[in-house]
Amino acid sequence: MRLCDILEFLSRERPAYGPEPHAIQNKPPGEWWRGHLVTIGTRIVAIAMAASSIAGCNVGPDFVPPDSGLPTTKFASPVLATSDKGATPSATIAKPPDPMWWKMFRDPVLTGLEQRVAAANLDVLTATVKIAESRAQRGVTAAAELPSVDGTGKYQRELFSKNGIESLIANTPAIPPINDFTTGFDASWELDLWGRVRRQIEAADAQIVASEDQRRSTLVSTLAEVANDYIQLRGAQALVDIANENVKTEQGLLDLTQALQEKGLTTGLDVENAKAQLESVRAQIPGFEQQAAQQINALSLLLDLPPNGLRRELARAKAVPPTPARVAIGIPFELARRRPDIRQAEDNLHAQTADIGVAVASFYPTVQLTGTAVLDSLTFNKLFMASSLQYMAGPTITLPIFEGGRLTSNLELTKADQQEAAIAYRKAVLQAWHDVANAMVSYRTDQERRSRYASEVDHSQKALDLARARYNDGVADFTTVLTSAQTVLQAQQLFAQATVSVSADLVQLYKALGGGWESTFPAAPDSANIAQSSPPQ
Repeated sequence: MRLCDILEFLSRERPAYGPEPHAIQNKPPGEWWRGHLVTIGTRIVAIAMAASSIAGCNVGPDFVPPDSGLPTTKFASPVLATSDKGATPSATIAKPPDPMWWKMFRDPVLTGLEQRVAAANLDVLTATVKIAESRAQRGVTAAAELPSVDGTGKYQRELFSKNGIESLIANTPAIPPINDFTTGFDASWELDLWGRVRRQIEAADAQIVASEDQRRSTLVSTLAEVANDYIQLRGAQALVDIANENVKTEQGLLDLTQALQEKGLTTGLDVENAKAQLESVRAQIPGFEQQAAQQINALSLLLDLPPNGLRRELARAKAVPPTPARVAIGIPFELARRRPDIRQAEDNLHAQTADIGVAVASFYPTVQLTGTAVLDSLTFNKLFMASSLQYMAGPTITLPIFEGGRLTSNLELTKADQQEAAIAYRKAVLQAWHDVANAMVSYRTDQERRSRYASEVDHSQKALDLARARYNDGVADFTTVLTSAQTVLQAQQLFAQATVSVSADLVQLYKALGGGWESTFPAAPDSANIAQSSPPQ
């Protein structure tokens, strides 16, 4: 329907107060006021159609996704280093990374833990609830687009004061107490002529996407934290095994010195030195066991379990998850679509841009349609009669004339917020690029460091064997043997720590790449179930 047709429809002659009296008499009880409401409703619908035909102007700037400025070529030169003991090269390739990157470690225990994170971690669940909050807030904002209708009902008994207005009129009989019965409805609707509400809805939509990206960011960080804690746990268990193996070595040296002492070939000094070194190695074991227990508890907390909740699954020692021979990292340009923090910064920029439109719309006139239809009577038995009907309807126009600079200042504030959001977006992009570059450097250098420690372990073990043989032959003193044993222990520990660092570096690299991306989200958890639930014992 064209706007002129709607206006012509509104201008047609219609009964001001409903059907003629004789028509009322021929209608069943209650039918007459239905006719009045239909007449009022048709006018409101017609006005709404007219408003919708002229509405559609969205003031303020339209959001244009920013250019990340990231290059479309590959990252820096491929990381080339040797894996454990120089056996297999580990390199990065430009192939897009697998969202489920933890599977590349080929550790079923780690994979099982990662698969439980999204449903169990409390931080992720909190982020899920925030998505529901954002969607509910969007519904609150969108409600401003629709008319508001409120039903009313009132009864009051009133007595007029004899010393009030009645006292000014001579010979006026006293008015007895009266009853007043009223029922009806009030309706109002602000026409969104300039797109103020539509811009608010646009900002709310952007905030929903931002909350979704916040959940992604929380999940990505938590997945990486689980993998890192798991790797640290296996590293601590490896240090316990290394210490236990060296306890056996030191015990063998002690047995050797005691046997030589019995034969008169050495003194008690060598025996005491051997005992001291044995206890020194034993003293390190409780510290490593403490680290392992703390890592189990850290993983239990991440999966919403009480302390030691994962001890049965993780207490048995396993090797540190090895890195694969080839690591897919994609290209820098893909970071803008895969890193949740970059996408969230873009969403915030979108919301701030829409807020400028809201601020600009406040400079324009506001048109509000209001209507009231009530039945009012001093007696209840006449409340639903035709003569009890009264209504008012019409538009209200509000034009800001003088606001003391409030509107201008608010506009400048929203523009400044948009500029701040644009800077935050640029920083997020640059930070992501640096994170990947730094993770790649750490991955390369720690692999080189691990390779050197592997060589040190090999050479120090050979030196210990030679020192022990020379000591048996009486050519070397026991101090050389002790020093060689200490060197072996230290080299083995450093190699184990370097192995942990390499695997942890790869986790950090995939976190920097935005690994662990998800495209769908579960429903928000039931608040009643959360409130009534308690941690498992």
